[in-house]
Amino acid sequence: MKKIDQTTFHIRLFDERSKQATAIHRLHPISKLFVTLAYLFVIASFEKYDVFELVPLVFYPMIVTVLASLPFRSLSKQMLLALPFIIGIGITQPFFVDGDIALFKQMTISAGWIIFFTLLLKGILTVWATLLLFATTGAEKIGAALIALRIPKPLVLQFLLTYRYLSLLIEEAKRIRNAYSLRAPREKAIRLSIWATMIGQMLLRSFDRAERIYHAMKLRGFTIEQYGMTQQKMNVIDVAYLCSWMVLFTVYRLFPLSTWFEVIQ
Repeated sequence: MKKIDQTTFHIRLFDERSKQATAIHRLHPISKLFVTLAYLFVIASFEKYDVFELVPLVFYPMIVTVLASLPFRSLSKQMLLALPFIIGIGITQPFFVDGDIALFKQMTISAGWIIFFTLLLKGILTVWATLLLFATTGAEKIGAALIALRIPKPLVLQFLLTYRYLSLLIEEAKRIRNAYSLRAPREKAIRLSIWATMIGQMLLRSFDRAERIYHAMKLRGFTIEQYGMTQQKMNVIDVAYLCSWMVLFTVYRLFPLSTWFEVIQ
């Protein structure tokens, strides 16, 4: 129960933080969207053994977190939620990949562990950058940016409603958990034998409620343009922010950390 309440709280907290008035929050959504996509592309472009080349990329989310006045402790808790999935993807690498890689002149490490740490760092940086985009922009402004970029409106509508109905799904899970606790007060957890039935009921109730909400919205003349989105024009600061990070990402991708050590040697 406590975990469900915490999840709902964090979703609403992200919406509130996206309404702050810091320099990062005031930037145009398209600038932040393109910078985030470029950052994710640079992360994905590194090879599976380039764990040390990924380390300097930590500076981008750190700088944005500080400039946006976001609490790192709260962001780290959100990143920890994705950590089990990231570890689950990469933990098999040390057992199936043979060979060693020389890090320094007299130090070697298993190639499997290098791949694991590379995947781990890629996953953490990807989740961190995505959380920053939502915490500094908000779903509505991201939707407005997608519409301005000529993304098909049905896809944008699907993205926005999925984000909004996520809290609805969590509320239904909370109600079912409350009902189960009242009917079985002595049991600390839900029995595994009824998990499938409860999940099915939760999804059906969520779909039914979401459909009723959507029909009510359509009866009131809902269109995607009325989804609390206002078109904002880009200014010089927005373009400078976008170009600065694009140049930095491009330069670092062409000349990663390994090339710096080659020049020094």
